[in-house]
Amino acid sequence: MLTPRLPNTASVLLVLSVLLVSQGCGQLAYRLDRRAPEQFIPNPLELPPLDDQFVWSQVVDTVDDYFRISREQPVQNSNNFLLDGRVETSYRVGASVLEPWRKDSTAGFEALQSTLQSIRRKATVIVRPRGAGYSVEVIVQKDLEDTDRTQYATETTATRRHDGTIVRQVGGAGDSPQTLGWISLGRDTSLEQRILRDIFQRVTEQDARRAHL
Repeated sequence: MLTPRLPNTASVLLVLSVLLVSQGCGQLAYRLDRRAPEQFIPNPLELPPLDDQFVWSQVVDTVDDYFRISREQPVQNSNNFLLDGRVETSYRVGASVLEPWRKDSTAGFEALQSTLQSIRRKATVIVRPRGAGYSVEVIVQKDLEDTDRTQYATETTATRRHDGTIVRQVGGAGDSPQTLGWISLGRDTSLEQRILRDIFQRVTEQDARRAHL
């Protein structure tokens, strides 16, 4: 289960250079900030009354910063027609401490764990109409890879067994660890908090700008 993933230094410097050139300071700060919010955000989060298409576009745009979206059903809250919105993402192997441009691992323990072990995450976001407003629930599932041995273990799968079980070897004794499955580690609440905060800021900042017009 111990499978460090350390990108080479040249790749890290190249990506950082591209980010510095192609994006403004504000966008770069947003991309590189992986800290969890200091203030607790309720989950589900209540949003103010707004156009359903606007709310949905902000939710999708936020989730897309963290994961690749695999399926979505837009929320509908107009013309007396109510329908829950739902976004589901694909699994993504967790970002390491040397991948600061990726936002799917929050700073600190989560990024360190994703560096030292094979961690994957996926997100599900549900948007429910609440009168003229909305509630947004974010669920991030975190899994740990279960392998037949650690990456640099001295034992191998070619070890002879004496329990009467027939062992058929496929490949040499130096093969990489084989994935047996994934072990659920529950929910990544720190990443849920970040996504909720981003959604809330996108929606309320736009609402505040409208109020000053």
